[in-house]
Amino acid sequence: MKQIPVPNVKFLIAHPAHFFSLGFGSGLFPAAPGTAGSLVALPLAWALAPLSLVMQLLIIASLFVIGCYICAITSRNLGVIDHGSIVWDEIVAMMMVLAFTPFSWVWWLVAFLLFRLFDIWKPYPIKQFDAKLKNGFGVMFDDLLAGIYALLFLQILLWTIKN
Repeated sequence: MKQIPVPNVKFLIAHPAHFFSLGFGSGLFPAAPGTAGSLVALPLAWALAPLSLVMQLLIIASLFVIGCYICAITSRNLGVIDHGSIVWDEIVAMMMVLAFTPFSWVWWLVAFLLFRLFDIWKPYPIKQFDAKLKNGFGVMFDDLLAGIYALLFLQILLWTIKN
């Protein structure tokens, strides 16, 4: 059985791709690095919140494309596709969810919890894409789908409360 490497601070700063794909170090948390990475998205999304939705989505789409590249580099250097310490995918997907979430701590908390639920659970077809796409795009794509699920449920909650 192949031993899964444990990246450290030396690995984090060895390449700019590692620094970003490991979420500025949040991916080094020994327990729940995906949750730590998702938390990193909160201040980033807050900084983008004053921008128009179109501008936010352009920035997030750019970060997604960059993520495909940097996550592939880090995966290759770790020798593991979608290593648990790679959290750029969580950061970008969480930012996408928050772009469509009402700007209130309650709704941001609900959005955060829904995203984490779907990212961990990986309902159909997320798990299938996660199993088949073994590259930088695959690392990013399954979290994008989890974000879409979170957004759908969030919109249903918002609609239910309004009606």
